Amino acid sequence: MRKLILLFIVLLSVGCTGVKTTTSGLENEAFLVFLGNPENYDSGVEVSIDGKTSFSAEVQKNHADRPKGKVYAISTGQHLVSVAHNNEIIYQKRIFVSAQETKKIILP
Repeated sequence: MRKLILLFIVLLSVGCTGVKTTTSGLENEAFLVFLGNPENYDSGVEVSIDGKTSFSAEVQKNHADRPKGKVYAISTGQHLVSVAHNNEIIYQKRIFVSAQETKKIILP
């Protein structure tokens, strides 16, 4: 009877625990931040990605360390970024961004 109880306790303690693994990866997105003199772009700028997606963006002061304001998420890979202010293209460039990369777009 003792052996049976001991065997039951051993099986119960071994059976309740198991190896649990979790995996996680980086989100498949990158970020854009628009830097320049915010006084020159008081109403913001219009951004176009690959001629398909358009949105308004804030322009921030260029800080040497990290961007302190809004960042804008885009998919990773190669994109054509166009920035317009007062219906005039002020920046246009083909960029490549990796997962979790923040690309600084420096405006004139």
